[in-house]
Amino acid sequence: MKTTQLLIPTQKEAPNDAQIISHQLMIRAGLISKLASGLYSYLPMGVRILKKVENIIREEMDKAGSQEVLMPVTQPAELWQESGRWQEYGPELLRFNDRHGRDFCLGPTHEEVITNLAAQYIRSYKQLPMSFYQVQTKFRDEIRPRFGVMRSREFIMKDAYSFHLDQASLQQTYDTMHQTYCNIFDRLGLDYRPVLADSGSIGGDASHEFHVLADSGEDAICFSDESDYAANIEKVAFSKMEATCTPKAQQESVLTKKKTNIDEVAEFLSVEKSSCIKTLIIKVADGFKALALRGDHELNEIKAQNLFGEFELASDEDIKSLGLKKGFIGIKGLNIELIVDYSASVLCDFVCGANEWDQHIIGVNWQEVEFSEADLRNAVEGDPSPDGQGKLVIKRGIEVGHIFQLGDKYSKAMNSNVIGEAGKAVTTTMGCYGIGVTRVIAASIEQNHDARGIIFPEAIAPFQVVIVPINYNKSTRVKDLADSLYQQCLEVGIEVLLDDRKERAGIMFADSELLGIPHRIVLSDTHADNGKVEYKARNQSDKVEVDYEQALSFIQSKLN
Repeated sequence: MKTTQLLIPTQKEAPNDAQIISHQLMIRAGLISKLASGLYSYLPMGVRILKKVENIIREEMDKAGSQEVLMPVTQPAELWQESGRWQEYGPELLRFNDRHGRDFCLGPTHEEVITNLAAQYIRSYKQLPMSFYQVQTKFRDEIRPRFGVMRSREFIMKDAYSFHLDQASLQQTYDTMHQTYCNIFDRLGLDYRPVLADSGSIGGDASHEFHVLADSGEDAICFSDESDYAANIEKVAFSKMEATCTPKAQQESVLTKKKTNIDEVAEFLSVEKSSCIKTLIIKVADGFKALALRGDHELNEIKAQNLFGEFELASDEDIKSLGLKKGFIGIKGLNIELIVDYSASVLCDFVCGANEWDQHIIGVNWQEVEFSEADLRNAVEGDPSPDGQGKLVIKRGIEVGHIFQLGDKYSKAMNSNVIGEAGKAVTTTMGCYGIGVTRVIAASIEQNHDARGIIFPEAIAPFQVVIVPINYNKSTRVKDLADSLYQQCLEVGIEVLLDDRKERAGIMFADSELLGIPHRIVLSDTHADNGKVEYKARNQSDKVEVDYEQALSFIQSKLN
């Protein structure tokens, strides 16, 4: 296409509310336009990128044997009430009434709808396994939409669902989908990691997240430096350890006036934070519990919730009612259950609070108290990998995909049964597989950009090649050469953009780099004189002169 035929409203500056680079560059490159908080229109160049992402996803899902469907965005409350999620899902579910006063919602996901469909049309075990997918708009009423399309209220998602007679069949499809996702993200040109993950509000058992590695990522992911082990930091599990030290120190209470946190205490006593114990008091359904961790470790709230159910940190009043002193809580003299993290339980001669104002105790050991042990903490860089191979590396990641083994959570609640081989009704077991299509674009930009703009992987760039003819509207020779090369590219199926605007060369160069088009050809009167063109790859700084007659074959070689 020609630039004058397209709406490409590039901007020199990003809006003030654009905090991360993908949001800034998508606005500046004219890919999206903000309509309201968390709502964006996709402009022509953005749509080209979006369709390429969708096409790759569709091709790989089709290869995996999944069937494409399209389900309504608007969903009746009855389905969500049947699954038990009408109230459970929370305020992100946008509920409304139609003119007859009936309850509906805008779908943030489609487990209920697809399970309802399966209950109607999948009747026999002979039809299983069967999987379906769609590429469709979702709506989640985020309390604070931010980061452009990274966390918007309305977004496009590929969601897929599979139905099975038993766990073995589900595992087989799950493994196929895991590989399918790897194929998709490989084709999209992303540096990513599949990691063990928590299933969250969707429910179910086994699950993996797919994270694009980027410094701006919201999630911390851990992976071994020697093996394929990878997990969300929330899912890194540690085992019970054997104590290897022998107590030697003399226990002593010391004055630590106004030193109420681990950093202050460790510095004041000239000890490592790893030699200190911090004690957290949490409030659970049946009262309070004390959790003890090493001073350099943080509580993993997901692990704690899995162990104790819903909880919250005790308030100042709660701590006071237990006879404890905030900032000086220790492990001795507690009248509530004490649970100690595995890595803390092997310490000896450590420092902890004295449960007295302005006092800590040095030389403390666990033999003096009763406690149980549990895995309570987050992983830290350098921890031994849980698979026994290498050490953990921690990087930031942007979640772009998530696959779940749902089991029978929805099929049982919504009566998705089939007649089994023995002639009796059998509840199907389900899998769920999602990719944030619009989020993929933002994640790709977060991972692929420089000071001049976007550097799109070729598979999803809006165009493969841009031709920049200098003085196109003034020089007949330049125009003829540019038009001829443009036509040659079209004839062999190259996606080419001809910048035919009446703009200065610097503006055209800047726009092509901002848009992230992988390959650029420049033509000028000088090139017309010497029979050359100038070639530059977006991800390289060097420029190369190529014979005009060889330009097409040269471009093709670069694309191949």
